[in-house]
Amino acid sequence: MSELNSAVEPPVAAKKPIERTHHGDVFVDDYEWLRDKTNDEVLGYLRAENEYTEARTGHLESLREAIFTEISDRTLQTDLSVPARRGEYWYYARTVEGQQYGIHCRVKVNGDEPPALDAEIAGEEVLLDGNLVAGDSEFFSLGTVDVSPNGQLLAYSVDLKGDERFTLRIKDLNTGELLADELPEVHYGSAWSADGSTIFYTKVDDAWRPFQIWRHTLGAAEDVLVLEEPDERYWVGVDLTRNEQAIIVALGSKLTSEVYLLDANNPTGDLVLVAERREGVEYDVEHAGDQLLITHNADAANFSLATATLEAPGEWTTILEGDESSRLLGADAFADHVILYRRRDALTELAIMRRTEEGFSAPETLEFDEPIYTVSPGRNDEWSDTRYRFGYTSLVTPGTTYDVDVATGERRVLKQQPVLGGVDLSAYTQYREWAVAADGTKVPVSLVARKDVAKDGNAPVVLYGYGSYESSMDPWFSIPRLSMLDRGVVFAIAHVRGGGELGRHWYDNGKTLTKRNTFTDFIAATEHLVKEGWTRPERIVAQGGSAGGLLMGAVANLAPQAFGGIVAEVPFVDALTTILDPSLPLTVIEWEEWGNPLEDAAVYEYMKSYSPYENVTAQQYPRILAITSLNDTRVFFVEPAKWVAKLRSTAAGEVDVLLKTEMEAGHGGRSGRYDAWREVAFTLAWELDTLGLA
Repeated sequence: MSELNSAVEPPVAAKKPIERTHHGDVFVDDYEWLRDKTNDEVLGYLRAENEYTEARTGHLESLREAIFTEISDRTLQTDLSVPARRGEYWYYARTVEGQQYGIHCRVKVNGDEPPALDAEIAGEEVLLDGNLVAGDSEFFSLGTVDVSPNGQLLAYSVDLKGDERFTLRIKDLNTGELLADELPEVHYGSAWSADGSTIFYTKVDDAWRPFQIWRHTLGAAEDVLVLEEPDERYWVGVDLTRNEQAIIVALGSKLTSEVYLLDANNPTGDLVLVAERREGVEYDVEHAGDQLLITHNADAANFSLATATLEAPGEWTTILEGDESSRLLGADAFADHVILYRRRDALTELAIMRRTEEGFSAPETLEFDEPIYTVSPGRNDEWSDTRYRFGYTSLVTPGTTYDVDVATGERRVLKQQPVLGGVDLSAYTQYREWAVAADGTKVPVSLVARKDVAKDGNAPVVLYGYGSYESSMDPWFSIPRLSMLDRGVVFAIAHVRGGGELGRHWYDNGKTLTKRNTFTDFIAATEHLVKEGWTRPERIVAQGGSAGGLLMGAVANLAPQAFGGIVAEVPFVDALTTILDPSLPLTVIEWEEWGNPLEDAAVYEYMKSYSPYENVTAQQYPRILAITSLNDTRVFFVEPAKWVAKLRSTAAGEVDVLLKTEMEAGHGGRSGRYDAWREVAFTLAWELDTLGLA
């Protein structure tokens, strides 16, 4: 690890104290002034931080370039996805070497089999070339790519800033011309009517909450508001069912759902309510042709599966009861079968239920050989399909696309992500271990390393964590990660509470007034890795992003001695300030995840006890790299900016803290794949340097 270069001085943010008072508690915030990104002083400070970060990491340039080259050389850069059938076409996406963005394509169906992946596809039609649409823009993201049911029109929406506000356009696929219709300031998603005359979309309010569903009839001068949700806890979304019979309008808070159906053949008709919202009851709806399938938690924390008639959608008949051993995540309905998506023993699973005269057969689970893996639904657009597509990966198995014959259970590999450059995948191995938290809870930890890495207490480790919103960090394969593994690094994932790896209770015991379990579980995982002889504290770099960045900031305060370094990406480190302000984007909907500190003194006190920014103290911290984006609308750049400034002014001893701000990006960072690889290479080089491997 390189020594701190004292000749390079870090920027010093001015202190401009502002008092924040709630529930009788006064907190003095010296750096809240950094929030205004239109302020030249703020922008100057961010640029100065970027210059400091580049100066401090300049010695890693050759390593960054080497890692970028490794990623490039191991990636098949001219490639295409497995074509998926919808109607009379096979749809797929291409990438071309040297180009940043994907190209969306289709080809006419000719027989039951998709076109070969290793050949030029005769009759290929380019629907949308992301490289052409992006032009010279520094950032490019698509919010929807949606072909009308009749295959004649393409709706697509574009964000060129990273703030997740899109402009939607309509392309005539017969002529290749853009229609005059242009819909600004829309959010993700869209849904066509059955005849392609009408498209539905969402809009956001000032807090970036999707709260309205609008109907646009092609050629019309004005659009029609279909639904507006006034409750600030709820988001709205819209989609067309697989059988193209209904448009689903879904409303949901973190804890409660409400769904409406609209006849896709009558886009100006009335919305039909499936079931009124009941506080704490979540449900999803699948249109199964002659009935509805409802995945819900009205009678089981881990969700049950029910049916309902089209005439009485709110009257549910349970066909699969929820249980403690598995969490039902969803159900995909088809003409002759249903595919269940579940979670069991910190792993995902798929199960087939076939239609019978009596209803549905018992679930038949698809089995796999590896001890840890991730299996997930693929793209399945055809209502009458007799094959089901799914994805499979593990820490040592590249992403693989399968079809399974629903009648026989026979599987066929359609494609596995190529890994070039002479990589021998048999050189790596994966493990599942269990750390024990202070309260006795067993916390799963997934690890991957080269087989020749010695378990001698000296292995360098990158430990990843998230632990919020019931989002699970399931094992995944990564080409960039190989650059770490081949240098002797062990990569581990701590499946901490607050995620969903072990069912709904795992989530419930890591949110609101049990949120500290997320942090102590992660610390328990680091202690486990040391105790079991993998490593020692100074050889551990912790990494997490967004809400996982909150985790990074919290453990930095709670156990700085447990880590040699911490990477916090778009980190939610000023959580209490954000959750106290309902005018900020997405705050109100977050109250069901974190609690409402504005109204509840106990929540305020609890959040203040762990919120990273408030709890920076005069102690020695490990090396810290914070990465953010100027246009991030989910976690504002001001949070890591304030955190870094406070660390610099407060921490004891040698303070080695860097802030890197992407000036033309959003929550997901740089958008082009080559730009993204360079950003990954930057982070990996910093981690290797921190681990003494640069």
